[in-house]
Amino acid sequence: MSAPKFSLSRRTALTALAGVATGSALPAVAAPTAEAAAPALPQTLTAAAATAASETVAQPPGFRVPVLIDPADPWHYAPHPAGALTTRTITGGLEVSDDTGVIATLTTGARTVTLSGARRWFTEQKKAVRDAFDRTPPTGGWGMSPGGGTWSHHNGTDTDYFIDSGRAAITLAAGKSRYSLLPDRGIGDVYAAARFSFDKLPAGAPVSLGLVLTAKDVNNHYRARLIVTPAGEVQLVLEKELADTTTTLSTAVTVGTGFKPFDHWWVRAEKTDDILRARAWRHFTTGVDDEPTDLWHHSVRDPEKAPDAVLRSGTVGVRGLASTGATVLPQARVYDFRIDTATWADPPVITHSTWVRLLPEPFDGTWTAALEQRIRAWAGDTSPDALTYSSMYRPFAPPVTDPARQNRQVLGESGYSELLDTGLREVGADFHEYMGLPWTFPSGESAQTPDPKWVRHLDCSGFVRMVYGYHLGVPMSLDPDPAHPGFLPRTSQQQAAAGPGIIVARTTDTPPPLDALRIGDLLFWNDPDDGAVSHTGIYMGRDQHGKHRFVSSRKTPNGPTIADIGGKSIIDGTASDLYTDQLRVIRRL
Repeated sequence: MSAPKFSLSRRTALTALAGVATGSALPAVAAPTAEAAAPALPQTLTAAAATAASETVAQPPGFRVPVLIDPADPWHYAPHPAGALTTRTITGGLEVSDDTGVIATLTTGARTVTLSGARRWFTEQKKAVRDAFDRTPPTGGWGMSPGGGTWSHHNGTDTDYFIDSGRAAITLAAGKSRYSLLPDRGIGDVYAAARFSFDKLPAGAPVSLGLVLTAKDVNNHYRARLIVTPAGEVQLVLEKELADTTTTLSTAVTVGTGFKPFDHWWVRAEKTDDILRARAWRHFTTGVDDEPTDLWHHSVRDPEKAPDAVLRSGTVGVRGLASTGATVLPQARVYDFRIDTATWADPPVITHSTWVRLLPEPFDGTWTAALEQRIRAWAGDTSPDALTYSSMYRPFAPPVTDPARQNRQVLGESGYSELLDTGLREVGADFHEYMGLPWTFPSGESAQTPDPKWVRHLDCSGFVRMVYGYHLGVPMSLDPDPAHPGFLPRTSQQQAAAGPGIIVARTTDTPPPLDALRIGDLLFWNDPDDGAVSHTGIYMGRDQHGKHRFVSSRKTPNGPTIADIGGKSIIDGTASDLYTDQLRVIRRL
């Protein structure tokens, strides 16, 4: 299939980007105000980083749309271009300026053009997570949580934590606590629930399972703890642990009696700034749908909470405890774990005025009348560019269908793949498989029939092909072909070695220099185990902390993301950061 690519109209794009997806309705969202305070700048930032960070505007509450154009930017109210165009030859390309300064930068041998335009915000917030533990992890423990990263276990031995028959289990020991925590340590406000049980009544002393919130570690967190006594009484208490010292925030209340082995109880906990709430209820039929939403057993304000408090943000998880003196120790069981809503206290925010578009052919170094006409047309254009399209597959992006593609969804939040029985995710979702459409490539390869399992999913190279191939028109192939050097091949390894455009930087054993990096460039990382390229993404610009941040489709967060679940989405972090340490190739299409 090689029909013309689908693109949103300018009005449709701006409407789509002004709201959060709720079916087809897109409620208006207020833009961040220009007067909002910018974050303090780290002392070590370079001048360029400081400029980028100082442009960042604080994110308003509830800001979940992945990209938003600043409506108050004076750019909207000025002519484009302003005055005559002039050109200046630079190393490897050409700069084009008007009376306001540089408005376009072209690279010899590449189709990519970066342009100055309206300022935009690119951001992300946490998706909902549900873990039903319906997997058999290949290496033991609780394995990979869907969209939440790999569970880590603290205290006891590895064999004390396992999954069996759709439940996560913890082997308890008298007087010892056991913790299972998710890796996402940036969660601030959160609304979560878990379904707990024990396989027998305790004797000698109570046992408990707690829902842990905003944990810095096992010694610093909030928890809503469900207690089962030897008499079968079920209690709920709200606690804070700080520097290994426990404070009761709200005294234990009895929520049930007559506990029997294998009875299931839900615990719900909510943190909103310094307000903490918790409730518990017996699970009879449909689980969380039985929840008494008009009841809170505990609702308190943490008297020591402050904006810079230790427990402002952290991770979530589960704590199991058999109290000292317990002589009969039941097995603690978790059947369901849910993060229904959550916000990161310091979400990634990228702010700049760079737009990324593609010429029909690589720039040959010659400034022509036709090229001038194209740059003039682009100077005032706010139709979707590479960065807009890349954002329209991230969390909370609204679905968009195309009548020319059998009304298939062509934009909207994407996953990486469905879970395997092990709880891991499979590589394989290309751009046309996201849409569920067969595809014939113009390079002459046979028609490709998609597997239904890949619908609305994209792997890392499929995501790059969706943005730059399907939406922006770079021709694609399944395999590199010397007869088609300008085609974008299927895998990240092929794209790094034989993709169109130019190599900006390439190294073998260490990360390449970032001096020539531009927004919109493709990034490629090696697999640390075998040293071969295994992942790709698109460079988005500097975030509010001055860090170079990228977007890519990843297994751990389950889809395209600019966030840090399971690894920081930055390329200038510490040497231990995977995406900093293993970066090897930068390519400009």
